Amino acid sequence: MDTLALEATQPKKAQNGALVLLPGPPIPAKRKPAKKTKKAVVFFEVEILDAKTKDKLCFLDKVEPNATIGEIKSMFHKSHPQWYPARQSIRLDPKGKSLKDEDVLQHLPVGTTATFYFRDLGAQISWVTVFLTEYAGPLLIYLMFYFRVPFIYVPKYDFTTSKHWVVHLACMCHSFHYVKRLLETLFVHRFSHGTMPLRNIFKNCTYYWGFAAWMAYYINHPLYTPPTYGEQQIRLALTVFLFCQIGNFSIHIALRNLRPPGSKTRKIPYPTKNPFTWIFLLVSCPNYTYELGSWLGFTLMTQCLPVAAFTLVGFIQMTVWAKGKHRSYLKEFRDYPTLRSPILPFIL
Repeated sequence: MDTLALEATQPKKAQNGALVLLPGPPIPAKRKPAKKTKKAVVFFEVEILDAKTKDKLCFLDKVEPNATIGEIKSMFHKSHPQWYPARQSIRLDPKGKSLKDEDVLQHLPVGTTATFYFRDLGAQISWVTVFLTEYAGPLLIYLMFYFRVPFIYVPKYDFTTSKHWVVHLACMCHSFHYVKRLLETLFVHRFSHGTMPLRNIFKNCTYYWGFAAWMAYYINHPLYTPPTYGEQQIRLALTVFLFCQIGNFSIHIALRNLRPPGSKTRKIPYPTKNPFTWIFLLVSCPNYTYELGSWLGFTLMTQCLPVAAFTLVGFIQMTVWAKGKHRSYLKEFRDYPTLRSPILPFIL
């Protein structure tokens, strides 16, 4: 049967030698692949108005829906070169908050014709430059007073040294603190914002440089008197200072590890295996807590009124920053630990 079936499917020769094709099973026709229908992309029209005058500054046509605010800033910069992206504040409302560069156009509460408001932030400067300037000044200014360069004290004390060892210890601690800050700026800190207004550098430098000169003048003065309780007070103060400096550095490393390079993602900081980070259980901004402790130790070491004033003013400012960051944590993360305080455990 198999042989007969095979022969039946083979072409046969006719008597005149011509091939005769016998009918076989029908060959199915090949179907053409169905064409994929492309979804129509709905482009946006973006107009940018001046937040103060409401004048139209720019109109952008055919903006892709997945464009970010950062990309819109770059488009706006092309038509207005004097306003580079870092100088721009783009908002949904003239008096509202600035939108983030990573915000996506189609995810914002706007229609296909979006209206944004622009505000000029003024000339900008990088955070790295600001920090390096802020911290290099106190380091150099303090050393000028320590070495008693001319025109600071009376001429007979030019380039003389103090007879009190606490003065030399204070210089080492102060220099260590600001060298640490400079190195952290270069190799540790990752900034969520690349720039800040240029005018702020003058305000910040006045604060840091002015207090450094005020403190250094009295600590290195030829008539300076050591702390009341002598070596015991100085050793205790040094222990507090070094402990808090190590703690501050440990917190900065922990915060750095939360943010990958080039990222602006925010996460809840938690304690690590490093015991100095366990304070995260009670405080939202332990870097400020340790910073306060360092300056309290320095105040105890030198027993100097300008140092105490600098510590008090710094504490007030750091409390403002800590409260602001604590509020943003609570607003951004629903599962944020409620036991934490902004800067001082259970107090503030």
